[in-house]
Amino acid sequence: MILASLADSAQYEALHPLFHQAFEYVKQNDLTQAPAGKIVLDGDKLFISVSDITGKTPEAARIETHAKYIDIQLPLTAPETMGFLPVGDCKNSPDGYNETKDITFFTDKPSAYVKVEPGQFVAFFPHDGHAPCIGEGAIRKLVIKVLV
Repeated sequence: MILASLADSAQYEALHPLFHQAFEYVKQNDLTQAPAGKIVLDGDKLFISVSDITGKTPEAARIETHAKYIDIQLPLTAPETMGFLPVGDCKNSPDGYNETKDITFFTDKPSAYVKVEPGQFVAFFPHDGHAPCIGEGAIRKLVIKVLV
């Protein structure tokens, strides 16, 4: 997991060849006004989901993991708290892995929480269990999906 400022994203671009394209797109476009939905940057290798969510309580947020994609999550309009649990500690998955949606949900609870402010991002890799969408009220956010 990485928590950083979008202004400092260049420091992390060496971690994946598509990170530069993803971060530059976000920096150069005002996505607070974009319609909710999917923005395709490079087919199934790199795309952005723009969504408007209602913040959840920590108890209501579920741990999730992805096998094929890195999630780079950016709240745009309000802070969002995200839970974290290493994938090795994610034990209880009643439904197992959904290959079509590349997601596994767990009933385990996070071991830590991070508050992500607008202007910051958090990157979750396949070994990072995460519980997003914790917050209050309406939150517009981006989830950049980067194929591993």
